Amino acid sequence: MQDVTDLPFMRLMARYGGPDVFVTEYFRVHPDSKPEAHIVRSITENGTGLPVIAQMIGVDIPSLVRTARDLQALPVAGIDLNLGCPAPIVCRKDAGGGLLRHPERIDAILGALRAAIHTRFTVKCRIGYEHPDEFERLLGIFRRHAIDGLTIHARTVRDGYRTAVKPHCAAAAVEVMPCPVIANGNVVDVPTGLAWLEQSRAAGLMIGRGAIRNPWIFSQFRAHWSGQEAPQPCGRDILGWVTALFEETAAFERRFAPSKHVAKMKKYLCYISHGIDPEGRFEFLIRRVTDPESFFAVCREFLDHSEPVAATPPQSSPLFCGFSALLQTAPDGR
Repeated sequence: MQDVTDLPFMRLMARYGGPDVFVTEYFRVHPDSKPEAHIVRSITENGTGLPVIAQMIGVDIPSLVRTARDLQALPVAGIDLNLGCPAPIVCRKDAGGGLLRHPERIDAILGALRAAIHTRFTVKCRIGYEHPDEFERLLGIFRRHAIDGLTIHARTVRDGYRTAVKPHCAAAAVEVMPCPVIANGNVVDVPTGLAWLEQSRAAGLMIGRGAIRNPWIFSQFRAHWSGQEAPQPCGRDILGWVTALFEETAAFERRFAPSKHVAKMKKYLCYISHGIDPEGRFEFLIRRVTDPESFFAVCREFLDHSEPVAATPPQSSPLFCGFSALLQTAPDGR
């Protein structure tokens, strides 16, 4: 996730259990680009012992090929092409999810990259730009180029994050793709992840926003599969997570500016705050703080307690829209 899952975030996430593999923020690729130094550091200075896949976003074929070759000189576990980012500023340049409007261009890009990438080559995409009906044609293109993995965020670009995911699209990909298919979108806890896997038969899960809200989620999945007791964080555990995020990301900055860093922390807190209190006062107040003292005062007011924190965000959450639909359609109802 851009401007969020940077090097200090990866290092800290690994201390909370961590995923099986990290994916970097995307390298912006264009004719004048060079791999951004701070993202390169998340590969070369990672230090977690976990594999790191380098993610690219762009549309210019020579630039993508050049960057893929540069990135392969680093200790990466693979190269991933982003065809899913729904940000308007990205889509206006026909990059990310915007490329889904031009299947013939995707075909050419994948052909050039497959020839240039000699390590694992994966793609992350959405199920279409306007409508899921576009997905069948996209799958045909992906099949042609022997990609090593396909991650599906099962919404269209137009959907953004405002709808429920569509597991049947991921299931269709599992049926026809010769490579592993990874499901992404709305995994907020173990039950939603299990429902996703059950309905899609995907080989695994990619978790983004849910892991910001709950860094224990990877350990909770492992506990479920091993039959062990899963960690159940209380308010003070969340306070410790927020404090560690603040300190780790601040130490990474070359010049620490208190108000600027609080603004960065709000990018994390907008996910963490959902479900902390029923009235939403925590989020309301944290969005309005401007300095570290008031930031931590609000955090302590709502988190300095030993009560368990809600495992899922509220169903009305505008940032985790439709996650409950996964549970409602799960075969076993869990």
